[in-house]
Amino acid sequence: MADHVTTHQAEEDARNEAILIWVNGALKPKAEAVVSVYDSGFMLGDGVWEGLRLYNGRWAFVDEHIDRLFEAAKAIDLDIGMTPAAVIAALEETRAANGMVTDAHARLMVTRGVKTRPFQHPSLSRQGPTVAIIMEHSRPKLPRPIRLATVPHLRGLPMTQDPKLNSHSKLNCILACIAAEKAGADEALMLDVHGFVNTTNACNFFIVRKGQVWTSTGDYCLNGITRQKVIDLCRENGIPVFEKNFSLVECYSAEEAFLTGTFGAQTPVGMIDGRVIGTGQMGPVTERLRTLYKALVGA
Repeated sequence: MADHVTTHQAEEDARNEAILIWVNGALKPKAEAVVSVYDSGFMLGDGVWEGLRLYNGRWAFVDEHIDRLFEAAKAIDLDIGMTPAAVIAALEETRAANGMVTDAHARLMVTRGVKTRPFQHPSLSRQGPTVAIIMEHSRPKLPRPIRLATVPHLRGLPMTQDPKLNSHSKLNCILACIAAEKAGADEALMLDVHGFVNTTNACNFFIVRKGQVWTSTGDYCLNGITRQKVIDLCRENGIPVFEKNFSLVECYSAEEAFLTGTFGAQTPVGMIDGRVIGTGQMGPVTERLRTLYKALVGA
């Protein structure tokens, strides 16, 4: 599809060729920022990560992101080997080394580290964790509202792979994304185990119906920080907001739909399964929430 777009589409920025990447305490140019083929993250997807965004010299909601990282690490029984303050200091060191002030995105990754033999058991990871920070200059560049397609891939039950875990094992979401692309859409709309609308493969999902903002219960999706900020902003500004079960029928007839995520903040959705949502353009509630969110992050 010629005009395919993604929710993480950014303007080209030549400065990204010369970035320095933080790997286990050392700042390295792109070509030297490498990890072992024995690394647990490469071999098994055994790790957790966070995406953070820089606005006017400040990492938006940094404490909440770092809290979520440490919660995830504890959930998979991984000792990061650094305090939260030390992780934030590493972020700042990388930011300063790259001379970044605003419109930058960081991917902060922690894996169980290098294994002694190429097998699954976590006890084979004996050298301590691998911590890496990729930081790029990035400004979202979306030529049009996003098109979604519903896919058969579900966000599953907590005892399969808990969707609340921001893990390196993203294959379920990648397969969903591929299915959506094959259907001529940009991103996948994923249902929960009961068939209710849940999330996309990369972002949290909202609709607007009769002036009310709806999102999923949150039981089967990543506990998105931007998602929570939008819910909070609605409550603080008299916009009715509900975390509830709803189906595709209610999505197709919604006046607006939008996605939330650290990278794109609030991204308008123009089409779901070939049905135009509202006018097909960004709606007034989405626009208002974007304005409120920009004020919140001080952008």
